Amino acid sequence: MGAPASPTLLFTDIDEPGLTTRAVYERRGGYESLRRALAMDPADVLAELEASGLRGRGGAGFSMGKKVSFLPKGSMDKYLVCNADESEPGTFKDRELMQKTPHMLIEGIVIASFAAGANRSFIYIRGEYVLQADALDAALAEARAAGYVGEDILGSGHSLSLVVHRGAGAYICGEETGLLDSLEGKRGNPRLKPPFPANQGLYQGPTLINNVETLSTVPAIIRLGGEEYAKLGVETSTGTKLVSVSGHVQRPGNYEIELGIPSREIIYGLAGGPPEGRSIKCWFPGGSSSPVLTEEDLDVPYDFDSLGKAGSMLGSGAIIVVDDRTPIMNVAMKTAKFYRHESCGKCTPCREGTNWTVKMLERIDGGEATPMDLEIMASVQEHIIGNCLCVLGDAMAMPIGSMIAKFRDEFEAHIERARLERGLGGAAASGVALAAQGALEEHPDGRLAPIGAGDQAPGAHRGEPGTHKGGA
Repeated sequence: MGAPASPTLLFTDIDEPGLTTRAVYERRGGYESLRRALAMDPADVLAELEASGLRGRGGAGFSMGKKVSFLPKGSMDKYLVCNADESEPGTFKDRELMQKTPHMLIEGIVIASFAAGANRSFIYIRGEYVLQADALDAALAEARAAGYVGEDILGSGHSLSLVVHRGAGAYICGEETGLLDSLEGKRGNPRLKPPFPANQGLYQGPTLINNVETLSTVPAIIRLGGEEYAKLGVETSTGTKLVSVSGHVQRPGNYEIELGIPSREIIYGLAGGPPEGRSIKCWFPGGSSSPVLTEEDLDVPYDFDSLGKAGSMLGSGAIIVVDDRTPIMNVAMKTAKFYRHESCGKCTPCREGTNWTVKMLERIDGGEATPMDLEIMASVQEHIIGNCLCVLGDAMAMPIGSMIAKFRDEFEAHIERARLERGLGGAAASGVALAAQGALEEHPDGRLAPIGAGDQAPGAHRGEPGTHKGGA
């Protein structure tokens, strides 16, 4: 089944030979949007960005125009930081943009800096992207030589320094404040907010942080005009989106789609669907940190709000497809282990929650668990979400929680099988024994759960302070 062609703005002839060079990029109309923007008032450039409805393409989906408008006015140093630390599992779209059309990103950065009044900018790229960083360095040298970056750009009076900074390879540095700490030479840890980066970011100065794809879209918005760009996509999710599709599909890769098309058209129409004879068990719509959806959700429109209403999120725009051959236990274990490894350890819910989740999954796999462990593990995820300094803890808790909710029967079957293999007896018999000891109670839906499980609100105190009942 083929998918209707979507308009392309970022991937138009992206494989043209020599596109990494300024000569080929200019021949295709490159830097014309910059010339047009510099002839406008910065407020008018910002108005075009706001009219476009462009939402951040890095994961949060926040309006770029609003983000720019939050920066204070005045003559102080202001910073623009491009987040090129693409480390969300399943995401590889920014890598292709930087590798094949680096001048588009540089042009977008200069235009955005003009609208924001920023005079210093950085591209923070993950250290593993050596080829892409080399391409950016070469393109930046050409842009400086042509007067597109530096002092008094094209005689406009706007000046901008731009530095490509290579990170050391840490998932946490994709979080904007962890990135800023790393850029300042510190260990990459998330900061307590407020203050927010727009007021107090890099070197304590006002800072605009945007993703590679977001900034690369800016030249197209100036070329088309904000209102024209907003006609693409749907009302609350305008424009086109790069989607990285991986996992059990026949044609994995990056695709540029118009926001709002059915997810089925991306997975089956563009990526070819799962291998012959297989069906989809679940899929991550926005990278490994998004709650999983199932085959029943394939007709959900691929846009920010529709995916949110379906119980997941668009995130970074990375679809990972899992077919019916793969045990959900394996998917959960790989996800949890990744986030445990990448947790910076600064806050307790994330540091302890990711570790406890892995240990509980290992108990299930090792035949030591009972259905009660599923209840405890689901409760752990609820206590992580919304209680961390950054979203790394949530990034594990949301998909794991959704797997437990949607595939509880498969987890319980795994528990039963693993216990029998170890000769410990079925989990059902173990649950009855625990219930007889008063450790479990039966809920209205018939399931057995730890006494009081599900009755306590996340974060509520478990006992009286200073007593044997617990508490601090």
